[in-house]
Amino acid sequence: MAGDALVRPTAEPSRRDWIAVMSAMLGAFMAVLDIQITNSSLKDIQGALSATLEEGSWISTSYLVAEIIMIPLTAWLVQLLSARRLAVWVSVGFLISSLLCSMAWSLESMIVFRALQGFTGGALIPLAFTLILIKLPEHHRAKGMAMFAVTATFAPAIGPTLGGWLTEQMSWHYIFYLNVPPGLLVMAMLAHGLDRKPVDWEVIKRVDLIGILTMAVGLGLLEVVLEEGNREDWFGSSFIVRLTVISVVALVFFVISQLLRRHPLVNLRLLHNPRFALACFAYLVLGMGLMGSIYVLPLYMTQIHNYNALEIGEVLMWMGLPQLLVLPLVPKLTHKIDPRYLVSFGFLVFAISCFMNVNMNADYAGPQLIQSLIVRALGQPFIMVPLSLVATASLTPDEIPSSSTLLNVLRNLGGAFGIAIIATPIDNDTRTHVSQIGSTLAATSIEGQAYLMQLAQNMMAQGAGPEQAQLQARAMLSNTISREAAIMAYNQVFYVMGIFLLVASALMLLLKQPAPRAPDAEPVEA
Repeated sequence: MAGDALVRPTAEPSRRDWIAVMSAMLGAFMAVLDIQITNSSLKDIQGALSATLEEGSWISTSYLVAEIIMIPLTAWLVQLLSARRLAVWVSVGFLISSLLCSMAWSLESMIVFRALQGFTGGALIPLAFTLILIKLPEHHRAKGMAMFAVTATFAPAIGPTLGGWLTEQMSWHYIFYLNVPPGLLVMAMLAHGLDRKPVDWEVIKRVDLIGILTMAVGLGLLEVVLEEGNREDWFGSSFIVRLTVISVVALVFFVISQLLRRHPLVNLRLLHNPRFALACFAYLVLGMGLMGSIYVLPLYMTQIHNYNALEIGEVLMWMGLPQLLVLPLVPKLTHKIDPRYLVSFGFLVFAISCFMNVNMNADYAGPQLIQSLIVRALGQPFIMVPLSLVATASLTPDEIPSSSTLLNVLRNLGGAFGIAIIATPIDNDTRTHVSQIGSTLAATSIEGQAYLMQLAQNMMAQGAGPEQAQLQARAMLSNTISREAAIMAYNQVFYVMGIFLLVASALMLLLKQPAPRAPDAEPVEA
């Protein structure tokens, strides 16, 4: 980081160091929270802006696209501007864009303001991760990673809960007003905790314009494809096909340019390190599990049980609150138990929580889901904290910025892949199961006709005429078939998620211990 010595500290961190780290954590928490906090309020926002469901999806997509473009740019911008200047600037931008979102007068204005919010908030996430590594010595790093885990796993878990409560009790505008008090605090703490450094204009001379352009186009369009693909019928849409081709070409050029440059935007050679590469894969799977389940659970509760935003939030909060009991214990455990085993255990518990939901039925609602969410919440802290230690244990100080970029980008992409992998099977498998159930009813038509007759008699007992009762009975039967087919599809989704998490758990056991690290070199410029 420009002007910041990229050397692993050994002395006890000062009060200013802790203030810098904690303020960065609060900023990252806000940025991650805002990814999910709008999801439970989208219907209200769409209604206020006269937008359709399809159009309203861009309120979330624009944030994610801008965020994933900014994450790889953060390390370079820190070299140019200094950590303090960038952190304060993006905090101001995040605060202003949040207020602009609350004042949006149309869908187009909301999309622009959300993109600005995602772009500024995207810098706060890798910045927080990097400050842990350059401000805290080895024996305090697990504590820092525990704080980072709060931003990465706890924030998205409580986002829908907080958003639903604010929308129900006040209005959707308050999900953006919420950023003002902590935003002001973050700016003040960052300004105090980080040193003033001059702008390093030499960085401009070696700017990787090709890397910046191909990265922005490739990652940005890939995020759009993953977020909008299911709504656009994937490769049945010429729009998705064109975006995919452009994204793939841009990313190929990006990889080639990064491998050939002496001072790349992102050091992709880190992936030659098997330990770091496997940790990156684990981050990808973690993102899939985190965001995939946060996507599928509200969908299930809305579609099957007609839960409103507040009711969904009251269930999902159990995904987050138990983490606060476990997180303080994890840093101590990392000093006594090999972090690899802790990560493997965490993925295993996460997988078990998914397998608890593979036999759902029409009576399986919020109270039953809470049990699996508590199990999941107890397992997640064992993933994030030790996994961050495992990923960075064998890296040199000058590799820290690129490692932060790769890990955070892959976690975000994992979330996008997870949602895409889940959304499509739910739609396709539901149609398949509807057809299978329908054919089964045809094979046992006597039972089917008897059930229809019973439904019609119930309708007539409530005052419906014979023809109307028959129509209502058929509609009820159709709804029942659709509901049961959807539940079967959700069961399969949880099963697939559990398998992915089991694979990640097993792979973590294959990691080797890192080689002893040489003493830290003189401070270098990233």
